[in-house]
Amino acid sequence: MYKDKDPRADLFAAASTPPATGLIAEEQLALFHATDPQEQGQGWKSWYHRGHNFVLAYSEAEPGAVFPRNAQPDEYVVYLPDAAKGAVIEAGGERVEVPGFSIAFVPPGDSRITLPAGGVLVRLFTVRSADLAEAASNARGYDAPRSHIPPFAAWPEPKGGFRIRHYSLDVPAEPGRFGRIFRCTTFMVNVFEPQNGPRDTSKMSPHHHDDFEQCSLTLKGSFVHHLRWPWTVDMADWREDRHIEVGSPSSLVIPPPVIHTTRATDAGDNHLVDIFCPPRMDFSLKPGWVLNAEDYPLPQG
Repeated sequence: MYKDKDPRADLFAAASTPPATGLIAEEQLALFHATDPQEQGQGWKSWYHRGHNFVLAYSEAEPGAVFPRNAQPDEYVVYLPDAAKGAVIEAGGERVEVPGFSIAFVPPGDSRITLPAGGVLVRLFTVRSADLAEAASNARGYDAPRSHIPPFAAWPEPKGGFRIRHYSLDVPAEPGRFGRIFRCTTFMVNVFEPQNGPRDTSKMSPHHHDDFEQCSLTLKGSFVHHLRWPWTVDMADWREDRHIEVGSPSSLVIPPPVIHTTRATDAGDNHLVDIFCPPRMDFSLKPGWVLNAEDYPLPQG
């Protein structure tokens, strides 16, 4: 998951803006493995967890399960973590068979996902999907606005217009590239190489974000999320350090400007995915980091 030198180091070093005060900066945790689903139907069950701008839907399904969306207001993400469990996605007059261990982007409007072999399905929606935001286990967690997080704004439409696009995650690691990053108009997703065994405690990567959240989704193994709140001039912003132990599957939304780093702890494979909504500009400007950058233009100006 992390090599000898973390390629984000130069980005971290540049993040030196003093933290704002008057923050509402509480982490949002969902332990899917230890809680009942928010919704279930014939052959499937789903957990929903929200951030400021997005909703994560984690689903476990039996063969043949169907997940429709009607009048979806914007593009959403489908992540299929199991190489043996693909999906059939129908949207915009297309019907596409998407292999397992892929990420797909589904256009606005009506759509339908079928899992012929069942398995795990992860979907990512913006909070414009108000029904899903309201269904989240932490639906009330954002009733008080985060004034230091800008409101969501979609990035430019993809070249050639909206359609079902999918990309294999079977991408070999390269020196200097950070994970396997894909973006669309609404999200950026970084699927890390599995970490086999515990992470080296001498090679951690504490950092913070000034004005956007990070969602860390764990799908296999166990982790400890280490969080440190900055000392602003207002002691009301201060918190004790937190060291949150999680199993799989689970999701943690880390607020800005909390300093954070995550350590894999299981003796076997540890699978972590980082999620950002909207996409990150700093990662997008790193040559070669975003693997589907040719399909999704950067904002202008």
